[in-house]
Amino acid sequence: MPQEATEYDAASQVYADLPGARVDDEPISLFGKWFSRASEAGLYLPEAMTLATCTPEGKPKARIVLLKRFDARGFVFFTNFASHKAAELAAQPHAALLLHWKTLQRQVRIEGPVEKLAEEDSVTYFRTRPRGSCIGAWASLQSQPLSSRHKLERRVARFEKDFMGKEVPLPPFWGGFLVVPERMEFWQGRENRLHERVAFTRTIEGTWAAELLYP
Repeated sequence: MPQEATEYDAASQVYADLPGARVDDEPISLFGKWFSRASEAGLYLPEAMTLATCTPEGKPKARIVLLKRFDARGFVFFTNFASHKAAELAAQPHAALLLHWKTLQRQVRIEGPVEKLAEEDSVTYFRTRPRGSCIGAWASLQSQPLSSRHKLERRVARFEKDFMGKEVPLPPFWGGFLVVPERMEFWQGRENRLHERVAFTRTIEGTWAAELLYP
């Protein structure tokens, strides 16, 4: 992919003059271009994104997760189904995502309903994880109180022994979620806080309607 004509400002440690989104862009394709640019810029964990959920009582919760895949269907992350985030999604199956690439002065907001991935999709991804991460998925009782670090280390040792010489299988309590985008907003930083914002909203027909927003 050819590099966009930009200038890196060493003092502020950001790129200037990156092009913003346009109302005639296709948002999933545009996200792919922005994500590739973030990866090429050498940013640490460009796939890191804030995941916001809501409790049954209406209290918002947010944390960082990793984007593992995206396509026309939506945006995928993985977690323990006993975690707080999974419980919140079971009760309120809608979420908001935010990816912020400070060096590029870019961010993308994504909102929409959430679906569990099919088990075979989770199995396929789980097999690509480092073995230590697979063991860790079995050992962690995610979001539950932990009396000591030593207790976690004992659980890791237990599962290392259980799966010695074997492929680590997908835990039955672990898998993926798909956020199906109904709204996507692209934000490009500009001088004097006159930032460029373009929002895309999915229509009933399945197409995208776009509009510019004030900064």
